[in-house]
Order: sequence, then C-alpha cells, then structure tokens
Amino acid sequence: MLRQRIISFIDFFYPPFSKLMPEQTFRYAVCGGTNMFVDIFTFFISYNFILHKQILDLGFIVFKPHIAAFFMSFCISFPIGFLLMRNIVFTESTLHGRVQLFRYFLLVIVCILLNYFFIKFFVEQLHIFPTLAKLLTTVIVVFFSYLTQKYFTFKVEEVKAD
Repeated sequence: MLRQRIISFIDFFYPPFSKLMPEQTFRYAVCGGTNMFVDIFTFFISYNFILHKQILDLGFIVFKPHIAAFFMSFCISFPIGFLLMRNIVFTESTLHGRVQLFRYFLLVIVCILLNYFFIKFFVEQLHIFPTLAKLLTTVIVVFFSYLTQKYFTFKVEEVKAD
C-alpha cells in the first residue's frame, strides 16, 4: 500500500529527530515541507512556462500572472496537502472525510489571510525587512496551522462511556 510505504520512508529518517520532536510533528514537518516545495515549484512552472509571465484573460475576468500562478499552484498543492495530512500525519482522526476537507479548506483560507496580514503588519507597521517578515510570518502560521490541524481539522474525538 502506498500510504504505508510513504510512512515507512518518512519514519526511516525520524530517529535522529526523536529527541527533538514527536513522530507526528516530524511527519507534519516532512509532509508540510514537501507540499510547500510542490506549491512553489508549481507556481514557478505556472508563472514562467505556462503563463509565460503574461496576463491571463478568461474573457469574464483578468488575472495578473503572479495571481493566476498562485491559483494554479493552489489547485495542485491543496489536495496534495489535504491527502498528506489526512493519510500520513493525522491518521487517527475520527472525523468524516468531508468534515476534514471542509475544515482543512477553512484553515488554508485563514492561513492565507494570516500570511497577508502578518507580512503587511511586520513590513508596514514594524518596518521589518520583507524577507525577515516573511520568515517570522511563516513560523507563526506553521505553528498555528499545526495546532489547528491537530486539535480541529483532524481531531480525535473522545469516546464517551455510558
């Protein structure tokens, strides 16, 4: 089974990190990092080779190339991210898949908004260099995302004894 092969592959690299973080956190880091790479790579390919850095005119709406590339990469990274989180990282969740998907979608929207507002705040209000602002924002958003996924999106509901 592919799922078990992926888990075994990730877990092979876990021992050196076992004193630093729990196994689930390591899997989250690997899966999240992989999905981030897929997202950035897809954005790069979309922007440079599919859109050729040109405006995308759909007839009823026009997108600047970086925004169109963002949407294109989102369409790839969103399902990959959800599947990795659901099937590799948070495998013990007792919630139905459609509930997980809806909650994951909400979380992704919140994370996009958090990225926007934190970068804007750090750069425009605190006058932090944009790259450092992005780094700080990423740390905050990743921490928030992990906790939200663990305790909301893919939570394990307790079985009540009668």
